[in-house]
Amino acid sequence: MGLHGHDCIDPHHHVHDAQGFVDAVERACRQRGLRLTPIRARVLRLVAGAGRPVKAYDLLDMVRSGEGAGADAPPTVYRALDFLLANGFIHKLQSVNAFVACHHPDSAQHSVPFLICNRCHNAVELEDADVVASLDERARALGFVPQAQTLEVHGLCARCAQQDGAAG
Repeated sequence: MGLHGHDCIDPHHHVHDAQGFVDAVERACRQRGLRLTPIRARVLRLVAGAGRPVKAYDLLDMVRSGEGAGADAPPTVYRALDFLLANGFIHKLQSVNAFVACHHPDSAQHSVPFLICNRCHNAVELEDADVVASLDERARALGFVPQAQTLEVHGLCARCAQQDGAAG
């Protein structure tokens, strides 16, 4: 079972409604005493609305092309990403240098494994606390003190694998 009582197999279940996702993050910010500034909300909406991992430079282009974009767009976008990452509202996929919205914006920053499709580039947040705990326990058994965990599995998602099978 996943972190929150279910296993995630739908990579889009948290981004059907980007504004609804931003609203959930706004509620979480109020509860935690954090401030979701307009640029933070805008960057979050862009990440959530992308429906797949989005790179920082693509976010910069989207912010620059939008209303009220200033000359200081790069630093403000990077600061917004830092805030969203630090507070667990988004995840960074290190292997593809891109960002995705977190399935659970009301939880604290956490480690989760990701399944990343090499063809369509969708990323599934695999809600499996056992995998995270197992890696942590194995590391500690070797005397290693883990501080952060990034686990990204690359391959083909079910849809792309099925297309491969149909083509073969």
